[in-house]
Amino acid sequence: MKFTSLILILLTITSLTSCISTKRLTYLSEDKGTGADSLISFQQMQRPYRVQINDLLSIRVKALDQELTSMFNPIGDAENSTATTEERAYFDGFLVDRHGEIRIPTLGNIKVIGLTLEDIRLKLREKLMNEYFKEEANIFITVKLAGLRYTTLGEIGTGSQVIYKEQVSIMEAIANAGDITLYGDRRNVKILRQYPEGQRIHRVDLTKISAVNSPFYYIQPNDLIIVDPLPQKSLGIGETGFGTLATLFSLVTGITILLIRL
Repeated sequence: MKFTSLILILLTITSLTSCISTKRLTYLSEDKGTGADSLISFQQMQRPYRVQINDLLSIRVKALDQELTSMFNPIGDAENSTATTEERAYFDGFLVDRHGEIRIPTLGNIKVIGLTLEDIRLKLREKLMNEYFKEEANIFITVKLAGLRYTTLGEIGTGSQVIYKEQVSIMEAIANAGDITLYGDRRNVKILRQYPEGQRIHRVDLTKISAVNSPFYYIQPNDLIIVDPLPQKSLGIGETGFGTLATLFSLVTGITILLIRL
């Protein structure tokens, strides 16, 4: 019996240390000494995004006389009225090809790689004003990303996601994907990001409030968000201390009964 009691004590200690602590499950926890109503200073806006290969742009040209601009605008709105927002963006958007260019009706190929959306708008306006319109036409151009697309893998709702906003934080992206599971490592969320010279991996600790000051707090198009599992998942003994203890207690009970019968 002493042997059985010793095993129970050891397994109880193991269960308490192997369960997932609330510190690893809490998002954006405050530092010690920080009051509940303390003002948190963080970056409100990310740096202007610079267009990259495979980005999908939504471009619209408007004027007082809409017939003058019809040649520059997609016609999918009329033909695919039953299509979803994402389908219309796919068919009507302008894809940045491997040469860093988009192809616009009448205007031809336009180099946009490395430019901000505002840079592209000004570039298109200058070209249209020089070649097709006069100032009296009062043209109005909008250039936006046709949805912010990203992918999630690991201990999070997996798949490709699209959010139709110009600025999306990693917290919004995770919530949109269905949140991180209890077994997900919130302290080491990885972001695989595309750059002109290749891809890089960045890491963000979402359990600390300082994450809002990270340069990677706001996601970018084509980001891949990866959440690795905690060691507790490989042990497979429970998400909470009680669950772990219950599993181990059942195991010990079975072993004890087997020893008694022997």
